[in-house]
Amino acid sequence: MEKTTKWYSVLKDKKTLPEGRVQTVTAGHQGICLTHFDGKFSALDNKCPHQGGPLGEGSIENGMLRCPWHGWDFDPCSGMPPGGFDDGVKTFDVKEEGDEIFVGILEEEAHLDTISDVMMQTMVNWGIDTGFGMVGHSNLAVADAMMRLEQQDKFRFFGIRHEGAAAFAASAYGKLMGKPAVCFGIAGPGSTNMFTGMWDAKVDRSPMLALSGQVNTQVMGTGAFQEVDLVGAFQTVANFNHSVQQNSKHSELMSLAIKSAILNRDVSHITFPDEVAFMPKTEGEKAQTPEGRITPMNISPPRQMVGKAVDMLKKSKMPAIIVGHGARFHMKAITAFAEKINCPVITTFKAKGQISDHHELGCGVLGRSGTPIASWFMNESDLLLVFGASFSNHTGITPKKPIIQVDYDPTALSKFHKVDAALWGEISETLTIIEEGVKGKLNTVDRRPEIAERWVIWQEEKASRLKDESEVGLSSIAVFEAMNKVVPDNAVIAVDVGNNTYSFGRYFEPKNQSVLMSGYLGSIGFSLPAAMGAWAAQGKDRPIWSVSGDGGFGQYLGEMMTLVKYNMNIKQVLLNNSEIGKISKEQKAAELDVWKTSLHNANFAKYAENCGALGIRVTKKEELIPALEKLKAHNGPALLEIITDATLI
Repeated sequence: MEKTTKWYSVLKDKKTLPEGRVQTVTAGHQGICLTHFDGKFSALDNKCPHQGGPLGEGSIENGMLRCPWHGWDFDPCSGMPPGGFDDGVKTFDVKEEGDEIFVGILEEEAHLDTISDVMMQTMVNWGIDTGFGMVGHSNLAVADAMMRLEQQDKFRFFGIRHEGAAAFAASAYGKLMGKPAVCFGIAGPGSTNMFTGMWDAKVDRSPMLALSGQVNTQVMGTGAFQEVDLVGAFQTVANFNHSVQQNSKHSELMSLAIKSAILNRDVSHITFPDEVAFMPKTEGEKAQTPEGRITPMNISPPRQMVGKAVDMLKKSKMPAIIVGHGARFHMKAITAFAEKINCPVITTFKAKGQISDHHELGCGVLGRSGTPIASWFMNESDLLLVFGASFSNHTGITPKKPIIQVDYDPTALSKFHKVDAALWGEISETLTIIEEGVKGKLNTVDRRPEIAERWVIWQEEKASRLKDESEVGLSSIAVFEAMNKVVPDNAVIAVDVGNNTYSFGRYFEPKNQSVLMSGYLGSIGFSLPAAMGAWAAQGKDRPIWSVSGDGGFGQYLGEMMTLVKYNMNIKQVLLNNSEIGKISKEQKAAELDVWKTSLHNANFAKYAENCGALGIRVTKKEELIPALEKLKAHNGPALLEIITDATLI
């Protein structure tokens, strides 16, 4: 069938392109160098045939169109070079209607699926429907495939201001949802910017899919522009780590990457050499699905360890349950079991909020960011039942008590010291088996009255500390006491690192909120990008809040513009003490001088306003709750800047 010519308006008023000038325009998907020379308008392919230089950014010199990249000349009307050479530029028909210029382009052929298409289709078939990143010259084919899926409402992509924020957002998404999101960057610096967030996902066991562009295969190893061996660079962080080749099994490669991320709760990375990403898919290749490709996760523990755990529970009068981040999707079963055996439930810092501090068995956080309640009940117990916790130094679970540990990862069991009963299995499945073994055979003490008593003591202590005031700024205790009264019960709260986060762990009392943090990596700057990931995951159903200090917020403050662009209804609480206070505290503890921890800050509330968000600034305690209420009520992104004193934590 003969193709028809389609006419595109490329210039509304021809007087805007004077005689002797050129301009880049677009007709459909065709880039055009529009020239005005010798009294007429002409349309040439915008790509120089040598290196693809944009001719529309060139100029007419001595009657010839000169390429801006390397100075080669072409006739501005015919596109032919001087000297009889045959490397001319393709031309297109032009017509004028009044003052308007039109260019005629042959009707485009239907899109043929590329390698990128079949891999992205496989990705969404596996349920990966959200991505964060930056589109650039070496990942355009993959981005084009993502765009088609977004047009079909199968995928959502959020263009960010820094790829590091994209990786943190994807990490937080995985922590909250238990399934991967995509972080996406170009070759070289775009992808290396994702490295920190990829490590955050890895060490916190958050599934992630990292996709990177790459330079053409033929120039790898030659020192080409933005050439970095990304497979080599990501070898330590990505559990699954491959480059796409022309003869790869493309849909299978994507399926294995996602399967690895989900089952290993780890990072998978695929890089796309530019020329491979644009190639047509293999004839007959179809996008894969997860049907029959992934095993159920209800792993049962070894019988001999179950028997030992059951015997230990039968002998216990005052057990205590400690839950870590790894137990976050099993809290309904754990809490129900605790209620049956009258047992206090303590969390690690990463697990903060997994049981409400207002639950009659909830004892808050254990460890350096915790409360006296949690440490009291660990010390007063005769048995510790630990679910999905890693025994980090920050938490400080004592090895001196009899311990039953349950984890899906066998390498996490008895990792740092011997435990008495190590149960390898999925937590809910294992707990069901334990319950069957101890049913009607336990005689535990009801700890509820004692838990209530310890909370009264701690509340009195907090009230006393709340009286501490300073002329410099507010105390973090006052900030989090106010947040206790205002933050919605079902919010997701992303927190950063530093003194503000320690205080959050100690003084904020969660109800049904979920808390996201950079746990093992402890990376500054996590909270705002993490809130973006949480908003993409659950923003339609839950309020999303972010808490950070001025040091952490400054890392990715450009993402405030991303919040405004996508109207992300995120509430940022910013504790501004003009100092990296945690480091100052560590220098003092090491008996050193405080050095280079002071910060020069902008007015962050005004900055938020300049970005198009709501900005509020507070300097007095009585302003806190009204300001937080205003923040909560605002329909859209908002920032509350609170001037605080670094010494009042």
